[in-house]
Amino acid sequence: MRGTIRTLRTLQWAMLGSILLYAALSEALKSRPAAADPALNYAFTTAGVAIVGVIFVVRRTLVLRSAESLAAHPDNALTVSHWRNGYIVTYALCEALALFGLILRFTGVNFQQSLPYYIGGFVMLFFFGPREPVSS
Repeated sequence: MRGTIRTLRTLQWAMLGSILLYAALSEALKSRPAAADPALNYAFTTAGVAIVGVIFVVRRTLVLRSAESLAAHPDNALTVSHWRNGYIVTYALCEALALFGLILRFTGVNFQQSLPYYIGGFVMLFFFGPREPVSS
């Protein structure tokens, strides 16, 4: 279990660093100011809200249920796999949220409009760090 937590923490910190890199990259490679398509912005906003909802569903169904089971039976390999995969899916969804900001930035929106996607992905990824399951 400790090795799995260490691997998940490494993945978490690498993805946090990549979100910072996305924000820096979007500023360094500024695209020409263009008329951003409001429909595209609305579509990404709607998809971002949906992703946040899916993150909470994945955490409740995979991570938290598996953690409860692992607290009672820490040697169950299948449950450890579900728990680990739940964290990986959560992290991938947080990263996707930040990628929306990068994509929008390259389509012509300004940095302030893409910043909520970077912040949302970063904050959620930061606070959903792996915790060792303990019995309550």
